[in-house]
Amino acid sequence: MEKETTILGLAALAQPTRLDVFRLLVSREPTGVPAGEIARELAVAHNTMSTHLAILTRAGLIRSQRHGRSIIYRADLDTVRALATFLLKDCCGGRPEICTPLVADLKPCCAEEPADA
Repeated sequence: MEKETTILGLAALAQPTRLDVFRLLVSREPTGVPAGEIARELAVAHNTMSTHLAILTRAGLIRSQRHGRSIIYRADLDTVRALATFLLKDCCGGRPEICTPLVADLKPCCAEEPADA
């Protein structure tokens, strides 16, 4: 990921409604959420929501797919991963103990269940 792409993504998230939209979409992976439902859940006018969705789409943070008359939005987790990797790639300066707490904070949401012995 390049610096310009990272700046575009961070700028898109630097607005309360867009951050709320993005977090909602991440929480609803992998099914996504119809545009109208996003607007209703966040109590935002449809035309205003369209603008926010367009900004997030241009930044590559979300993508859409038409299903009949609905447009379903989903978080683009590959872009999110690339953004986080870009931000943290040089973390630690060769001292992993500095980044260990950060990595530990990310694991609980995605940790696998231990196998029964």
